[in-house]
Amino acid sequence: MKYVSTRGQAPELGFEDVLLTGLARDGGLYVPSEWPRFDEEEIASMAGKPYTEVAYRVMSPFIGDEIAEDDLRAMIEEAYATFDHKAVAPLSQIGPSDWLLELYHGPTLAFKDIAMQILARLFDHALAKRKERVTIVGATSGDTGSAAIEAFRGREATDIFILHPQGRVSEVQRRQMTTVLDSNVHNIAVEGTFDDCQALVKDMFNDHSFRDEIKLAGVNSINWGRVMAQVV
Repeated sequence: MKYVSTRGQAPELGFEDVLLTGLARDGGLYVPSEWPRFDEEEIASMAGKPYTEVAYRVMSPFIGDEIAEDDLRAMIEEAYATFDHKAVAPLSQIGPSDWLLELYHGPTLAFKDIAMQILARLFDHALAKRKERVTIVGATSGDTGSAAIEAFRGREATDIFILHPQGRVSEVQRRQMTTVLDSNVHNIAVEGTFDDCQALVKDMFNDHSFRDEIKLAGVNSINWGRVMAQVV
């Protein structure tokens, strides 16, 4: 699977390069050059399967042969073992024609856990192969930051810096972000709005010399890995 920038001026990359690159150098977003397709039979065959099996079937076409099947399955199993419900995202009927998809069973109770838990393990796998270390920078209004910090805390090959608008996140999420003591976790309260935080992150990605110097990586929705995990 190859990925291209939405602005068409950045080099074509494979999955792991896109995972560690985040924002394309031309300021665009990396997306698949061709979209995998599931026929009706394949979709029907996923019915009743465990979440981890469905996650593997949906994500593997986007990854291609860059990660061995056994390794990817192991990462998926480990990621979703952190959830407190065996179905991961159970669908509950709450009325005759009403259903509720429960996305709050992850370690921080935010739906972002669904992507972040597998994203951290994909980072670990790619960085271990390359013997590299990266610095992750992200902006949050609350849920992304707490989920990212929980997923990446204690990881040997990543440092993570999360920016949040001071006084503009919930108290629960502020505590989730600011009480983690792992040495690779850094939370920064910015005097401003979420948009100000996001602008700072984009400026860092657009400063190519700085980006290369600290091996900058992203976990916001600019990273295709986030999007891929959330479409399951």
